Amino acid sequence: MLLIRGRAGGTALTGTLYERGETAPSFSGAPDEDAPYVWVCDSFYEVESGGQRQQIDGATVNVAFESPVAHGFETREQAIEGAKEHLRTQFARVGVAESDVDIEMQKTDSAAE
Repeated sequence: MLLIRGRAGGTALTGTLYERGETAPSFSGAPDEDAPYVWVCDSFYEVESGGQRQQIDGATVNVAFESPVAHGFETREQAIEGAKEHLRTQFARVGVAESDVDIEMQKTDSAAE
């Protein structure tokens, strides 16, 4: 597994990329089990009221979360690019410029989990 994290505005969002040979979670809306790479991450957006209050770039923003997004990819490169795009899009949805999102990746030992 590869954890891919976007950091911006004093907060972070992390998703998981399940790589070839690893078992991705199965749930309603999950991609075809045959996809060799599966990206799973939360999605969120800004709301005027309700939601969860977050501090982003020094401002209080109300954020509502959607069901986790799962996408299947054929190649590792496509999966990583898709994950980065997803993270940048989530921050853009709460007013953070996509160019301000720092992306980091961390390999984990899936056998230990």
